[in-house]
Amino acid sequence: MEATLTPKDPSKKPFNWAEFLLNNAIAIILILLLVVIVIIEPRFLSIVNFRNILAQASTRLIFALGVGGIIIAKGTDLSLGRQVGIAAVISASLLQAVDYAYRMYPDLPKLPIIVPVLAVIAITAILSGVNGFVVAKLKVDPFVATLGMQVIAFGLTSIYFDRPPYGAQPIGGLDRGFMNWAQGALKIGSFNIPYLIIYATIVAILVWVLWNKTRFGKNMYAVGGNIEAATVSGVNVFKALMSTYIFAGVLYGLGGALEAARVGSATNRTGEGYELDAIAACIVGGLSFNGGIGTVPGIIFGTLIFMVISYGLNFIGISPYLQYIVKGLIIIIAVAIDSRKYNKR
Repeated sequence: MEATLTPKDPSKKPFNWAEFLLNNAIAIILILLLVVIVIIEPRFLSIVNFRNILAQASTRLIFALGVGGIIIAKGTDLSLGRQVGIAAVISASLLQAVDYAYRMYPDLPKLPIIVPVLAVIAITAILSGVNGFVVAKLKVDPFVATLGMQVIAFGLTSIYFDRPPYGAQPIGGLDRGFMNWAQGALKIGSFNIPYLIIYATIVAILVWVLWNKTRFGKNMYAVGGNIEAATVSGVNVFKALMSTYIFAGVLYGLGGALEAARVGSATNRTGEGYELDAIAACIVGGLSFNGGIGTVPGIIFGTLIFMVISYGLNFIGISPYLQYIVKGLIIIIAVAIDSRKYNKR
């Protein structure tokens, strides 16, 4: 009896391990680095450490979700960190304890937390809206437009920060209620969930809904994927880009106020370099600088793995200067892999 040979299905290609490893090189490298950290210092694996990591990652996730939308729309935002700084400095100056001897505004009555927070959200939304206008209307490259805003925002923050009567000194003595807004925790039995984690979760859900279930998100992906096709399809590109940048500014303002409350003080250097961490987290999480690609879960993964590595390197005593080199290499490799994927498509 002759055996019949089953013809191979040409649509089923064998799994290419080399391709898989190359396309996921950054995630694999970071996971291996985490394993090395755990081997060097097993105490790193503790509930307390991971709770601290999640709390610190919460504000970074809010920033990453803001710039993530801009990256999906085929842009970038180098002014993120300085916008966070201006939000942190202004909110801190307006929410110092009334009995603090070195208040920036000695005669200012105690304000409800929501008032300064809404004020800084409005300020960063305007600054980010200017970015959007320059990119969408004046056709300036996002890199150049946001680099200019980075310098402008730092100048504005420094002028505000270095004002009489006390000059350029850290803005401390924050109102206890303001600090508890970020530093507090929800107690469930014997377990504490930091408020920051709750805020970040709410923001992540909101962003997921906006990106996946609304016209705002559909237009954002369409513009990032192919701006000419989006225009032909009737998408208002100017409105889509403006909305994306303004929404990012809203998240910068909220995150900046939370960052000031989390740290307990603010200076004109607050937020410095945050744009690099946020952009790197997005790229590690699968977003593409070529636009039109990215998900909220991806950004969450990128932010968490990036924060775990940073916290772990500190935990085992690696020099902060060496950490900058590591972060730079991660960004370069991630962008190189993203470019390779795009060129192949």
